[in-house]
Amino acid sequence: MADICKADTFLCSALVNWFENATWAPFVASAITILLILVIGFVIRNIAHRLITRVVNRAATRSSLASRFRRGAAPEGIDALLHERRRQRAETMGSVLKHVATIVIIGTTLLTVLDRLTIPIAPLLTSVGILGVAIGFGAQELVKDFIAGMFMLLEDQYGVGDVIDAGAAVGTVEAVTLRVTRLRDADGRVWYVRNGTITRVGNESQGWSRAYMDVPVGYASDITTVRLVLEQVAEEIWADSEFRESMIVEPPEVFGVEQLSDSTLVFRLSAKTLPSHQAQVARELRVRVKSALDAADIAMVPNA
Repeated sequence: MADICKADTFLCSALVNWFENATWAPFVASAITILLILVIGFVIRNIAHRLITRVVNRAATRSSLASRFRRGAAPEGIDALLHERRRQRAETMGSVLKHVATIVIIGTTLLTVLDRLTIPIAPLLTSVGILGVAIGFGAQELVKDFIAGMFMLLEDQYGVGDVIDAGAAVGTVEAVTLRVTRLRDADGRVWYVRNGTITRVGNESQGWSRAYMDVPVGYASDITTVRLVLEQVAEEIWADSEFRESMIVEPPEVFGVEQLSDSTLVFRLSAKTLPSHQAQVARELRVRVKSALDAADIAMVPNA
């Protein structure tokens, strides 16, 4: 353009006037501005998503290091489980934050575009507000479910794979969303429980579980002998690498006489296990206790 202006001043002036007086110039300028607004909005959204992802990864890494170097830490199996639960919770909250960031940023971008197009947004915001109030009254249960789901995730009440008692149903958690929790019970039946209807949760899969067995023997049985037999069973199963490394957390304990009647003595044998392994450990304890009592010629009797 500068070379053209030097060569022909009249031609230069004509081109400038043509650009300034062109009817499509404002539309081109508006289109370029809108395009820049959209690009900036999507760039900010991507930056926000990357920051959220970085924070989530850092939180998961810190939880791993803390569990590794914490004094008096739990056994490795529980540490790994807790770390995995923290990682899942962090990823879930990161997903929620990404959705919120997307809604806020894209919504602000669209409002800015509408304002650039000289479309009055004040009546639109008023209409949206009124519509939101109307939807809020009509969808109170949905809002309740959403808020309950948020607090459930923040407090880590349960997660996928946990066995829980949600009141309405008992089973293994297969999926958790902000609105519903999907459970599968022991019969294979799938339950969809709205988060807002869950008033109490019994979680059998957090931290550790306990397997126990009550052993009723005759009233005339020697307490010391029975206790020694049960303690031997506890030592044997703790020494078994198959159970010690993957199921049992601490050495099993014999609590002694748990109940006493005119015909029976009831001893209790207990073992702290990893979550969801208590039933398998209890079954193994029953087999070993039965064999040990038979070898010691001690008969089990019905518990009166």
